[in-house]
Amino acid sequence: MTVHGFSPSGNCHKLRLLLEQLGQRYRWVEVDSSQGQTRTPQFLALNPNGKVPVVEFDDGRTLSESNAILYYLADGSEFLPADLWQRAQALSWMNFEQYSHEPCIAVARFIAGWTELDSPRRDELPRLRERGHQALAVMQRHLHDNPWFTGERYGIADIALFAYTDVAEHGGIGLSAYPAVQAWLARVRATPGFVALPEPDAQAAQRIALTS
Repeated sequence: MTVHGFSPSGNCHKLRLLLEQLGQRYRWVEVDSSQGQTRTPQFLALNPNGKVPVVEFDDGRTLSESNAILYYLADGSEFLPADLWQRAQALSWMNFEQYSHEPCIAVARFIAGWTELDSPRRDELPRLRERGHQALAVMQRHLHDNPWFTGERYGIADIALFAYTDVAEHGGIGLSAYPAVQAWLARVRATPGFVALPEPDAQAAQRIALTS
């Protein structure tokens, strides 16, 4: 299979992490969404929504939306519970990630690192950080009594939530108030086959450092 993705993106890194941990062979095609490469006619033929990641299979089928791809790839593996209730709980947390977590934590990171320092979008940061802390507080409460989000063991809901939580500080959302979240991050990093999200390039890193 071919994965069309942007390496600094947490949504794309979710797939890389799962594929590596599955031991699945794949080809990675870098698509720089920050430079408009998801808006070309060639890419829009793969995903009319103009977003990465997209997985292209050998038979020509394509699948988009990171969590849908995680669910598809993990089916039948240890990363997705066989028990219907636990599977539904995993999907619940993956929906939480896309609707209550990613829109603030990921967007704050994007604005901090991938917009100009004088961008008007930076006015969004205080509200995004407030909402990001609300999402982390929900995770903290769950992790106080549970080691994972995918049921009784590590799996795709953990992968989905890990990607942007691990780099929340890039957007100015600190993790010091969430010890259970920090312990969970360490557990994910210790899983076999783990691969970390690449560090931002020099320009993005400089913007992150200069963003208050």
